[in-house]
Amino acid sequence: MKILVIEDEHKIASSIKKGLEQEAFIVDLAFDGTSGLDLALSEEYDIIILDRMLPEIDGLTICTKLREAKNHTPILILTAKSQLVDKVEGLNAGADDYLLKPFAFEELLARVRALARRPKKSINHLLTIDNLTLDSLQFEVKREGKYIRLSTKEFSLLEYLMRHPNQTITKDSIINHVWNYDADILPNTVEVYIGYLRTKIDKPFKKPLIQTIRGFGYRIGEHI
Repeated sequence: MKILVIEDEHKIASSIKKGLEQEAFIVDLAFDGTSGLDLALSEEYDIIILDRMLPEIDGLTICTKLREAKNHTPILILTAKSQLVDKVEGLNAGADDYLLKPFAFEELLARVRALARRPKKSINHLLTIDNLTLDSLQFEVKREGKYIRLSTKEFSLLEYLMRHPNQTITKDSIINHVWNYDADILPNTVEVYIGYLRTKIDKPFKKPLIQTIRGFGYRIGEHI
C-alpha cells in the first residue's frame, strides 16, 4: 500500500515514514499544504496521513478539497487540538479518523491498518488470483499453500499487480505506485523486479501468472 504523509514537522514526518516503511508501506512525504494537496490530487494513494495545522493550506481545507474532487482516499488527521469541537470539525471536513499528538507509533499503525480494513470504496487486504494469495496486513504471500518470502519492494509490486487482476499495467503506472515520488528509477528497474517475482511465484509452479504485454506493460491473471 502507498501512503501520503503531509506533516510540516520534519522530525515527526521522517519518523512516521521510517516506521511505516519498516511495515512494508510505500511512503511519500509533503511538508506543506500546497505540495501535499498537489500530490494527493495527482498521485494514487491508499491512505493519507494529514496534519491539521500546516503552512499555506491547512489540513481541514485539504480534506474538504479532496472530498469535493471526489477523492475518497481514507484520511487520518493528526493534531494537537484535543477539544471535541475540533474532532467534529475534522470529521465533518471528510476525515475518516483523528489522532491526537503526541502519539505512539503503535497506535498510528493500528489506525492505519484499521482504515485499510474498511470496506472501500475500500481497500481489500486479502487478495487472491488462482492459487496465489497475498495478505497486505500480515505481509504474507502463499501459492498452493506454500509461504513465499518476498522483499518489501517485491511485495509492493505484487500487491499492486494483484489489485488490478487481468489488467495491463504500464511501467510508468508501476513506478508511480510502487516507488516513492522522488525515487531515482533506472529504465529497466521494473523489468528487474518483475524478474525477481517470476523467479519466486511463477517458476517453482506449473502455471505462470505474470505476463508481459509487449509494448504496453504487465498483467497478472489467467493467460489468454
